[in-house]
Amino acid sequence: MSTLQLVLAQINSLVGDIPGNTARVIDMTRKAHREQGAELVLFPELTLSGYPPEDLLLRPSMQRRIDAALAQLVAAELPCAILIGYPRVVAGKVFNMAGLIVEGELVAEYAKQKLPNYQVFDEMRYFVPGDQPCVVDIKGIPTAITICEDIWHPEPVAQAAAAGARLMLNINASPFHRGKAQQRLELLASQARAGNMPILYVNCHGGQDELVFDGGSFAVDAQGKLCARAAEYVEQLLPVTVSHGNGRVTLEPGEITPALEDLASVYQALVLGVRDYVNKNGFNGVVLGLSGGIDSALTLAIAVDALGAERVEAVMMPFRYTSDLSKNDAADQAQRLGIHYRVISIEPMFDAFMQALADEFAGSERDTTEENLQARSRGVVLMAISNKKGAMVLTTGNKSELAVGYATLYGDMVGGFNALKDVPKTLVFALARYRNTISEVIPDTVISRPPSAELAPDQVDADSLPSYEILDEILDLYIGRDCSAEEIIRRGFERETVERVVRLVDRNEYKRRQAAVGVRISERGFGRDRRYPITNGWKAGE
Repeated sequence: MSTLQLVLAQINSLVGDIPGNTARVIDMTRKAHREQGAELVLFPELTLSGYPPEDLLLRPSMQRRIDAALAQLVAAELPCAILIGYPRVVAGKVFNMAGLIVEGELVAEYAKQKLPNYQVFDEMRYFVPGDQPCVVDIKGIPTAITICEDIWHPEPVAQAAAAGARLMLNINASPFHRGKAQQRLELLASQARAGNMPILYVNCHGGQDELVFDGGSFAVDAQGKLCARAAEYVEQLLPVTVSHGNGRVTLEPGEITPALEDLASVYQALVLGVRDYVNKNGFNGVVLGLSGGIDSALTLAIAVDALGAERVEAVMMPFRYTSDLSKNDAADQAQRLGIHYRVISIEPMFDAFMQALADEFAGSERDTTEENLQARSRGVVLMAISNKKGAMVLTTGNKSELAVGYATLYGDMVGGFNALKDVPKTLVFALARYRNTISEVIPDTVISRPPSAELAPDQVDADSLPSYEILDEILDLYIGRDCSAEEIIRRGFERETVERVVRLVDRNEYKRRQAAVGVRISERGFGRDRRYPITNGWKAGE
């Protein structure tokens, strides 16, 4: 039996930084060869451009830059072969391509056949699908090359097997959502058995706007058995040893990092999303409003875990309705985490606004206008600090609130990024409890007290909304699964509650369209996943 030493390079690329991505490929290839004896290093889908490049693919200079990068790789005198992803123009058509470079020569290219055009994906906007398999001899092993979505369909695997492949290499830019890691493992195991060949799966790692790529690269043998797996949410080089001879291709047992449990995986996705958004966009750090409530408490913990306490500032902005408990809890958490903490009352600026608007408001009763004015006063404070210090504002609203519009435009929605944008309120509580199992950074009273915006005397969220347990179930059915109002009612929910929630969701699209970008953790987040017209006459009842 002979062996082939492969290494899966779980790299964190920066979209659009083609020279920087190319330099990192060269460095990681040399490291993989030096430290792990790599004979072939696999890099993820569209490594050179980063994923997803979106309309950068339409820039006239994109192909010129990719050609220069490929020329640099060919000329780099790499110590071993590499398989790498990039966009490629051929005869005026753009393909999502994988290229095999061996001894200074681009010896094979494969064009992705299955272009995803659902959820966050819109590859058919940019790429033309390929239609041919690519099976190359690598150290005596007939080896098929495929790209990401190809592995989710039976045809490319059957096509490769029919072409004589005995091993498959699959390069990916597969974004995270809850349960995705197990889906991938089950899928690859099934496809390996169907094609009767081992499959090596390399995935990228890192945050890109609302998408988080969790890594978790792995390899399964021809029976679908897991033989090696990389850690999630880190950059890593994972070695995989392939044995071959006597007509058999097998994988040697390798390093298997245990998969993260659900809450741990979601939490790490949020941390990575915040870290990469802040760092890749060049911010000094972040600032956020710390209210003493659970949303800002969890956001603060995520920010500190992502960036370190020295790069995080929190501001408590009390008003006459802010309870002593909220003030004390905010100060307590700030002390536990060791962050920069300030208290700035919004009372003077609120009074100044009210005085300036006195004639406009004359003869009107107090209503949500005054509540929104409090939130907008806080937004002004945070944005001023952001402008002065170069720190990005982290907004703290959760998915449940954004869904029904329980948020103030240019107030608590102010910010450049929202860690909790796709996190329902019930999951906020679960994540807070999870984070406290690592170290108790969120005061117990923050988790146990009834949620409140504290914009009016004795106000609690339950005054305006159904219980979050009920609300989140309805939202999951309506937003996550596209159930109609009538279908949700048939599942046992009160008609009045369902119709009210659905109306709120539909009429608050204009707010969500103006909301900060945030980490996607579900299969149906707001943003790229769910694109509804603001102005429409659709009736959601059926």
